[in-house]
Amino acid sequence: MTLPMSDPTAWATAMNNLGMAPLGIAGQPILPDFDPALGMMTGIPPITPMMPGLGIVPPPIPPDMPVVKEIIHCKSCTLFPPNPNLPPPATRERPPGCKTVFVGGLPENGTEQIIVEVFEQCGEIIAIRKSKKNFCHIRFAEEYMVDKALYLSGYRIRLGSSTDKKDTGRLHVDFAQARDDLYEWECKQRMLAREERHRRRMEEERLRPPSPPPVVHYSDHECSIVAEKLKDDSKFSEAVQTLLTWIERGEVNRRSANNFYSMIQSANSHVRRLVNEKAAHEKDMEEAKEKFKEALSGILLQFEQIVAVYHSASKQKAWDHFTKAQRKNISVWCKQAEEIRNIHNDELMGIRREEEMEMSDDEIEETTETKETDESALVSQAEALKEENDSLRWQLDAYRNEVELLKQEQGKAHREDDPSKDQQLKLLQQALQGMQQHLLKVQEEYKRKEAELEKIKDDKIQVEKMLENLKEKEGCASRLCASSQDSDYPLEKTLNTSPIKSEREALLVGIISTFLHVHPFGASIEYICSYLHRLDNKDRGLLRNAIGMQTPGSWMSEMLSCLSICPLNRGTGSIENAAVMIHHPHGNFFSSS
Repeated sequence: MTLPMSDPTAWATAMNNLGMAPLGIAGQPILPDFDPALGMMTGIPPITPMMPGLGIVPPPIPPDMPVVKEIIHCKSCTLFPPNPNLPPPATRERPPGCKTVFVGGLPENGTEQIIVEVFEQCGEIIAIRKSKKNFCHIRFAEEYMVDKALYLSGYRIRLGSSTDKKDTGRLHVDFAQARDDLYEWECKQRMLAREERHRRRMEEERLRPPSPPPVVHYSDHECSIVAEKLKDDSKFSEAVQTLLTWIERGEVNRRSANNFYSMIQSANSHVRRLVNEKAAHEKDMEEAKEKFKEALSGILLQFEQIVAVYHSASKQKAWDHFTKAQRKNISVWCKQAEEIRNIHNDELMGIRREEEMEMSDDEIEETTETKETDESALVSQAEALKEENDSLRWQLDAYRNEVELLKQEQGKAHREDDPSKDQQLKLLQQALQGMQQHLLKVQEEYKRKEAELEKIKDDKIQVEKMLENLKEKEGCASRLCASSQDSDYPLEKTLNTSPIKSEREALLVGIISTFLHVHPFGASIEYICSYLHRLDNKDRGLLRNAIGMQTPGSWMSEMLSCLSICPLNRGTGSIENAAVMIHHPHGNFFSSS
């Protein structure tokens, strides 16, 4: 735009539309009440040298406040603002990465040059696609330029000073969806995602702990270094890790087996040190517990003294001389001191109770272990100790043989100053001493277990004797019961000893017992005989023959008298028992029935 500098009103209007404070040629403000927030378009703040183009979006204007738009003078046209009381023009939803706007309501005589003249003040225009009808699409270089273009929506445009209908129109600016904008936006999002992943990866690599140095391969020189580190407590963990890696790699062979064995033996020697360290730490913990308990007891004693002072002050002869406020303070202090004392007392009692429970648990475990040790467990322990003793003896013999071989090799080679041989000899001697001490401990344990086994065997013999005595007493009691039962039931005994001599007698007994099965309270001899007479002729003849063969004092007459009196309702008169009597004619009556 080319405006004459001599026209202050036009210059002030142009400066106000661009969002800058209107200044004269000499630098004085033309409009003293200029508001920089009311620029040419929404989103155009005052131009500053720190911002490219026309600047960033200004603070939002309240929706209830009407935006005052002014006339915009261009070279070929003039833009008249809409009525501020009308609602703002409607727009569609903004597409992602939108840089293209739709412009409708153009004059029929409007050319592309006029469109560029109007909208290039919003920002750099990349492309314009004008239709034969009264609309076009404008693509800007940046997204914020679209917001500036939307500010012109609703303006009435007039070409020159003509009032012809073809030279006027009402602009409608809205968001437009373009594939180029979407593609650039997606590319930008992917680039941001790549940068974010790269940043996170760099952050993770920065925070990741450094990788441990690689373990060197086995060699005689490295083996000697690791063997020295195994003897040093501060470097033991590193040396053990190296030894573990070598073994897992498969570095052990026939040539290096002795060196690996010596290193493993050195690692085993640290077990005793670790056990001693654990015992020392446990001792320190016990001492710390004792100190804490003593300190807590001292604190509790002082609390008791303080509470005693409060109680003494609460007595009548001293209490009457205090004021009301002093009495209240003393009561509050006494209550607080008693609460704190009770808390400390409960804590101390809890510690003592835990100690007593630990001691009682240990005693219970000891008693249960002594009670639950049986002969089989002791025998298995004794066998295990024997096997361990034999293996230790064999290892001891092997160590002695190795020492003898080393001595012989050293005497033959005359290398008394060889440090590797001396070192191996010292290691073997130390191992031999350790194995001897371990062997002595195992032998003592074995002797103790044998003594316990002998004691258990003696206890077992005594228990077996007591069991035999109880069995004898039980046998005597059973014999006494049997004798009493024999005396109570003489009839049963006599019947058990009286055999049935023929199949006829067995058949007769079966028939009578089957008849008496339905008479639980017994039947007389006449009733039984009448029942038998109602049978067929064969059975009646059998009955007569059976009864005729018996004398008045025989077993059959006794049996009939017994059956007529005793109820046989417990399965003794069933048909199955009769069949048993038939198949076993020589069996006992009571046992068969």
